Amino acid sequence: MKQIAPILFLVVITTISACKLTQKAQETITYTDDSSMNNGHPMQFDLIKGEGFNHPTYAIWLENMDGDYIKTIFITQSYASGIFGHEMVGDSVWLKTTGASYQPAALPYWTYKKGLIDGVQLIPTPDHPFVDGYTGATVQQDFQFNTSSINVQEPYRILLEVNQPWDWNKFWNNGKYPDSEAYKHSAQPSIIYAVMINTEESLYYFNPIGHGDPKGESGKLFTNLTTMTSAKEIFKYISVKLHH
Repeated sequence: MKQIAPILFLVVITTISACKLTQKAQETITYTDDSSMNNGHPMQFDLIKGEGFNHPTYAIWLENMDGDYIKTIFITQSYASGIFGHEMVGDSVWLKTTGASYQPAALPYWTYKKGLIDGVQLIPTPDHPFVDGYTGATVQQDFQFNTSSINVQEPYRILLEVNQPWDWNKFWNNGKYPDSEAYKHSAQPSIIYAVMINTEESLYYFNPIGHGDPKGESGKLFTNLTTMTSAKEIFKYISVKLHH
């Protein structure tokens, strides 16, 4: 497999757009990167919220077909910085003030894929934030995100991992891992979606491929999703369109 060069991202503009995918208004974020100078295909991500949507955190990244991490495209700012709008204290209390929160079970698959931050830290913290990609506040409505693709001849994958706190169900209940504070913050573990990209098609839809470690102790992908309920309804659908 030919090695794919990493991408350097540059924020251009953030706007509120009147464009619609549904009847609801949506926030549109637009930026470009160095690959646009190398005939990369512009990409449009559409994240349409579902009935289970409730302040999720998520990351979108690229990897080759061997599963090697290439680059983060987007990650919610709170997780990337380790600073949340409401500081979490203990296993069930959010303060009204902004503050640091350590959430190893939030996005464990992405966390282990991308490797150490500054060579020392896996989980983003205020002292070691993740800065290698575009970050933005969690959007509370349908979300459209525009960027440029890498310019490669071989297929590659785009993945998305999403999670939201205290999303309990009968299987993932608050007594399942009583000694794990990380699990208590998360409940149902993260859902991982993926899609393979080749330049012959224009529109792709993401499909769920598994869930992350419920305690955030590994980067393992668990492929059994039968115990997941509302977590599978955070997004109604996720798509990416390549503009040739």
